[in-house]
Amino acid sequence: MVDQGLILGHIVSSTGIEVDQAKINVIKSLPYPASVQEILSFLGHAGFYRRFIKDFSKITQLLCKLLQKDAAFEFDEACKLAFNKLKDSLTSAPIIQPPNWELSFEIMCDASNHAIGAVLGQLVGRDPHVIYYVSRMLDSAQSNYTTTKKELLAIVFVLEKICPYLLGTKVIVYSDHAALKYLLSTKNAKLRHIRWILLLEEFDLTIKDKKGGENLVADHLSRLMTEGDSIPLKDKFSDERLLATQ
Repeated sequence: MVDQGLILGHIVSSTGIEVDQAKINVIKSLPYPASVQEILSFLGHAGFYRRFIKDFSKITQLLCKLLQKDAAFEFDEACKLAFNKLKDSLTSAPIIQPPNWELSFEIMCDASNHAIGAVLGQLVGRDPHVIYYVSRMLDSAQSNYTTTKKELLAIVFVLEKICPYLLGTKVIVYSDHAALKYLLSTKNAKLRHIRWILLLEEFDLTIKDKKGGENLVADHLSRLMTEGDSIPLKDKFSDERLLATQ
């Protein structure tokens, strides 16, 4: 009987999904990028495993800035530190757990000045299991949102990003209560807010205040929060195919 298998660059076993060490060895052997194209190539390879890496977007932020239009290419010491830290993070990437469809999902949302993100997890017994990290950078307009609106945007983002996991299941979302209260009480809501409300109504959601910290998964996920990245790396690989593998 086969205990594990290699599927599209991932090791899949009864314990979960982990990165293929052979792929990681290739990434670790790469020299410092000498051009924008080489940075794109590195981020593309590393980004394939971003769902495994805590603070992936935060680590790559300096590298992403070099990709901006008219940015001077200066791969300085700070960029080298980020480059090496990402390599180290790939080496120590955790095993991602497949979802248990009989349990509710729990999401910890967060927003900062320039990014939004969330962690999807479940409580199995008393053990918190991480299933997915998601995050993205805010654009210039969204960066000017109030903290409350950024929290709302984080909820909307994660629901849209991992919708296939959440439809038809019970979902506990840890966020700022004030954010939902603001959305539901807003008079003459803008079209964007109406769309957000309609999206929330599609899910079986229970909103809990993340400041309460009464839940083990919430505590664990809050320590694993990520921030967003500034370029749309290709992470569209269908996790559902991996997670459905027996």
